[in-house]
Amino acid sequence: MNCSFRFSWLIALLLVSVAGCRKSATPAEYNAKAANPEYYNAAINKLTEVVIHDIFSPPVASRIYAYANLAGYEALAPFDAQYESLAGKLKRFQAGPKPEAGKEYCFPLASTRAFLTVARALTFTADFYDEFEKPFYEQYKTDGVPDEVYERSMAYGEAIAKHVLDYAAKDNYKQTRGFKHTVTNEEGTWVPTPPAYMDAAEPQWNKLRCWAMDTCNQFMPPRPLAFSLTKGSPYEQEVQEVYQIGKQLDKNRQDIAYFWDDNSFVMNVAGHVSYASKKMTPGGHWLAIAQTVARQKKLSMQQTVEAYALTSFALTDGFISCWDEKYRSNMVRPETVINKIFDPKWTPFLQTPPFPEYPSGHSVISAAAATVLTNLIGDNIAFTDSTEFRYGHGVRSFKSFNDAAREAGISRLYGGIHYRSALVNGALEGEKVGQWVLQKVRTRKSAVAQQ
Repeated sequence: MNCSFRFSWLIALLLVSVAGCRKSATPAEYNAKAANPEYYNAAINKLTEVVIHDIFSPPVASRIYAYANLAGYEALAPFDAQYESLAGKLKRFQAGPKPEAGKEYCFPLASTRAFLTVARALTFTADFYDEFEKPFYEQYKTDGVPDEVYERSMAYGEAIAKHVLDYAAKDNYKQTRGFKHTVTNEEGTWVPTPPAYMDAAEPQWNKLRCWAMDTCNQFMPPRPLAFSLTKGSPYEQEVQEVYQIGKQLDKNRQDIAYFWDDNSFVMNVAGHVSYASKKMTPGGHWLAIAQTVARQKKLSMQQTVEAYALTSFALTDGFISCWDEKYRSNMVRPETVINKIFDPKWTPFLQTPPFPEYPSGHSVISAAAATVLTNLIGDNIAFTDSTEFRYGHGVRSFKSFNDAAREAGISRLYGGIHYRSALVNGALEGEKVGQWVLQKVRTRKSAVAQQ
């Protein structure tokens, strides 16, 4: 036996001996590492990246986030005895697979596996997940999750994901594909707007199964102002307000409008060239805010996932409620009226999105999300929102979730795409949606109010 071979053999023997003596991580040890909320945050951020890339409309994006977070929550619930399944609490959601008694699981791993499995199934760009998931799951092995526990936890996450996807398949989404809104051209009703003159988005969205609400029109807002261009009428005054603000928009108001634009598909026209800009959706923006404050307050993984899930349900019901009214009132956008009556060259600061005006979707879903997050995390928590800095929207600071929601609402007036009453009544509608979600979708076994 030559010296080189003998040395290699001794090194190999030493490594085997050391490995044999190394103490395996206990369930408490590897679960403590795996329950790092940054793992789940990374999964959320990857889904947001895909949602932006795939150009999902705001309502559709909210649906994707809600199902993915439902799966993440359900797979994590057994990790903490204080939390329970949402079976029977969400509309027609039934109990799913249970962990095998007497077996060890890494539920934080199962949670991210469930989330990403649903996210992948409901989006298009699979290669984004392919390059993300391999190193992502390796983290859990580095944390000491034994192979047997790893495989069992991955399988449990996949089983939960399948259960949630079966639930998603029955929400009427597929049945609403392909429908178009009929443009009547009646005075005061919505018509397509420049520059793309796109068809109205999601005219059948109120047909989707609600999450917590009893019906899509449970929180129907007051009737919009009657269309009247008689000088001094309430409606004419609101049109004039949009017009005048748009003509003298200062830098601060421009910054506010642009920060909250969240238009997933903006068509840019330069001469004969047209190109689209991709941006975060309103729902993605609010989940990013939830992430910012959850990280700031050092919430546990369970608390973080709870916040994501309940906020997602408020967002989805908010969109269903809002879209129900949009296509009932079928209100014309300010741009159409101003161009026809007052100034054919006037353009809003923001591009008008392709659906009827009343109420303001941002106002509804922002109030709904802020109501949930205030209940879960607290009021008067100051934070800086830099989540859209990478998309060129800057950074803004707020005194509270409600402060941010109010600014999100007024941004639509500054942007020239909504009347004031759509903001006010939309915010009231959203608050009711958020309160209802908190009342109906209890995540804790304790009767103590969620903190």
